[in-house]
Amino acid sequence: MADYTAQDLANINQLISGGLSQAMIAGEMVQYRTLPELLQIKRLIEAALAPASRVPFQVRHVATDRGV
Repeated sequence: MADYTAQDLANINQLISGGLSQAMIAGEMVQYRTLPELLQIKRLIEAALAPASRVPFQVRHVATDRGV
């Protein structure tokens, strides 16, 4: 699996908005044919970047008793 960067995601977004058909992704020139193909690689890059941007959340387990 390639190591994607935020710049790779920006390149894909530029392709989608500009109607371009090729971009430099993970150091390789990649050529796309259709919009669905661009959207698929965008989701792939977002998924690869998501774990790095997630903030861990705190979990609390409530314990109760009858006070006896």
